[in-house]
Amino acid sequence: MKRLFRGGTVVGPERTEKLDILVKGEKILAMGENLDFHGAEVIDVEGKLLFPGFIDAHTHMDLEVSGTVTADGFDTGTKAELSGGTTCIVDFATQNKGESLAYALSCWHEKAGGRSSCDYAFHLAMSDWNEEVSEELAQVTASGIHSFKLYMTYDAMVVDDRTIYEILSRLKELGGIAGVHCENKGIIDARTAEVMKKKGNREHVSDYPGTRPAATEAEAVGRLLKIAGCVDTPVIVVHLSSKEGLAEVRRARESGQTVYVETCPQYLVMDESKYHLPDNEGRNYMIAPPLRTKEDQQELWKALRENEIQTVCTDHCSFTTSQKKMGESDFSLVPCGMPGAEERPALMYHFGVRQGRITLEQMCAYLSYGPARLYHLYPKKGALEPGCDADIVVWDPEAEWTLSAESQKSAADYCPLEGTVLKGRAEKVYLRGELAAENGAIVREYGGRYVTAQEAADIG
Repeated sequence: MKRLFRGGTVVGPERTEKLDILVKGEKILAMGENLDFHGAEVIDVEGKLLFPGFIDAHTHMDLEVSGTVTADGFDTGTKAELSGGTTCIVDFATQNKGESLAYALSCWHEKAGGRSSCDYAFHLAMSDWNEEVSEELAQVTASGIHSFKLYMTYDAMVVDDRTIYEILSRLKELGGIAGVHCENKGIIDARTAEVMKKKGNREHVSDYPGTRPAATEAEAVGRLLKIAGCVDTPVIVVHLSSKEGLAEVRRARESGQTVYVETCPQYLVMDESKYHLPDNEGRNYMIAPPLRTKEDQQELWKALRENEIQTVCTDHCSFTTSQKKMGESDFSLVPCGMPGAEERPALMYHFGVRQGRITLEQMCAYLSYGPARLYHLYPKKGALEPGCDADIVVWDPEAEWTLSAESQKSAADYCPLEGTVLKGRAEKVYLRGELAAENGAIVREYGGRYVTAQEAADIG
């Protein structure tokens, strides 16, 4: 079946122009003016923006953490993503200590299979390293896994500097890349112990950001980049939250290193004042790294404006308020993470494009094209070009709507930005040529497919 999207303004990473899009089946067939649409269903998108389907390359669905499991599995989590305009996610298949990489991947395929409403790919988060795992990496990369994650904190996942060096060296041989959670575990543990000793076993959320100050991120970013420099390989700094961490990235780039940076909407539109809300409501905003200052926000927006950041992803890791209360007697037991899958594109449009902080083209680059290029999903994903998947977001720039827990698709029972009125949203979302969501409602569920980096490269 053919569909012609007529009259819309196509947004790309470098230009925005009024073009028609002709879709045949699951692919974009042609783009231009006055296209022959004989036999095609004509979809009037006059006055609308047409974005390539957004890609969220940092999600945690159905993840066991802190003695519980995230509120969103692939079922509800991908519906939240799709309703906001995201047509592909990259989730973290997580290797627990003692497990093989193949086993971790099989577990995530089981979690996602038949339950995802948008397309999905995997990174592989590594916690264990030995000769067997090193050999297994060759098989994993050959199967289409291009990106891996390492943690410099968390007891269950932390890897030491030597391991980081060895894994980066092996990935360089195999053509893979690592994204790294950069925080100094030793300082965090020490400062958390100091707070607990001083205040005893009761919740003290307002002290949380002080246990993970910006310096812990900056030190870890700097250390990672020195290790990567020794290997002479690119790395990705994920969920960058601070101007101090950004300064370390700039310093490394000035010396000639290739460093990719991801940040998240929460670090752009929320700040550490959330940890001082009454009744310990601040626990709902406990994420790692924590929310920072308004000055950090401004520096991150500036970096986006100057193209120093490559992707904006969610780090969607949702919990219910009852799960967040697990740390009532010890805030270190509060599971870190919060929902954000649905509102990411609208937040970047409202607070970014509409307020003149970034351009439409930059929004496309950070939410679609950049993630697709970085994670080898392009040209299958990330662009509106002939041959690409027909993942099309029909964006209404004038639509006003209000964020609320009541209407969100996430299984989390709170919305971090409850009551915020936004202008601009996804009116219709097409996944591989088929209408999948309309005005926030899912009209085609469980249509997601697994995508690999190798598959994307094959059609390039």
